[in-house]
Amino acid sequence: MMEKIRTFIEKVQNAKSIAISGHKNLDGDALCSALALMKIIELNFGKKATVIYDGNVPRDLDNVPLRNEAIFHKNIPENAKYDLYILVDYGTRKNLGEIIEKYVNESDFVIEFDHHFNNDLVGNLCFDDEEKAATAQVIYDMVKAVNFKTDQDIIDLLMLAIITDTGRFKFVRSSDVFKDSAKLVAAGADIIHLTNLLNNKDKKTILVEAKAVSQAEFLMKGRLALATINHDDYKKLDGRGETVLSLLGKIHGVQYIVLLKEQKENRIGISIRSRQTPINQIAESFGGGGHLCAAGAVVEDSLENVRGKIINAFKGM
Repeated sequence: MMEKIRTFIEKVQNAKSIAISGHKNLDGDALCSALALMKIIELNFGKKATVIYDGNVPRDLDNVPLRNEAIFHKNIPENAKYDLYILVDYGTRKNLGEIIEKYVNESDFVIEFDHHFNNDLVGNLCFDDEEKAATAQVIYDMVKAVNFKTDQDIIDLLMLAIITDTGRFKFVRSSDVFKDSAKLVAAGADIIHLTNLLNNKDKKTILVEAKAVSQAEFLMKGRLALATINHDDYKKLDGRGETVLSLLGKIHGVQYIVLLKEQKENRIGISIRSRQTPINQIAESFGGGGHLCAAGAVVEDSLENVRGKIINAFKGM
């Protein structure tokens, strides 16, 4: 660990230009981890890293600290090149998007911080820990190991990343996330205030999510809840539909939840959740991946075909 951190310090010190990105369509962990790392570099090395993103950032993240520091890739010069590129919470290479992957491939050195399983690592230097509940914890481990300077923005961003990626602590599977959260609270993170920052969704998004829940199918004697969002409604979604997954998961008897999102014609986003039984292998069978009980994929096929394939995939579960 310390050898990796020494290399990280050396690469940041020697870099003339630094960029940071997460996966396409940022969630709370990816955005907040990237912004926290940006501020850590600024505070400890006196250098300004550029946070670049591709895709959509949900409106409920509009109020997180330093949100305006994240730059949409179309506002970056096409010929931009970075000595050092840092990836956070990207999962797998295909989650980067073409533009970010181009920047990464053209950079001189790549560092990654992640908590997803990945058998095709992008980084030359990898800080990866699948046991962590959020990528922010991987970054926080480095901060604690060498006592990097922090400020309120960093503390709040790390805490927000944990809050969002654990589903406000609903998906915690080990005690270390509570230990890290306790240290962040002791350092000044106000969980009530930070949670309230996230209550910022558009009405149209809530109505689309409510419609998907109300029209969900219940299969396998009620153990599988399957919801769909067509393309017209997907344009109003502004996020990944976590509210749909959460609400369906509250229903007595439901063990598995699937949300199909028609992102474009013949492009379907699949989100899968499970109360206990691992379902990551189902996501992997569709070319995706993720955590044991929270995974997903994107499939080039019609909504009806993907629906049928998902139902078949759950047979025998």
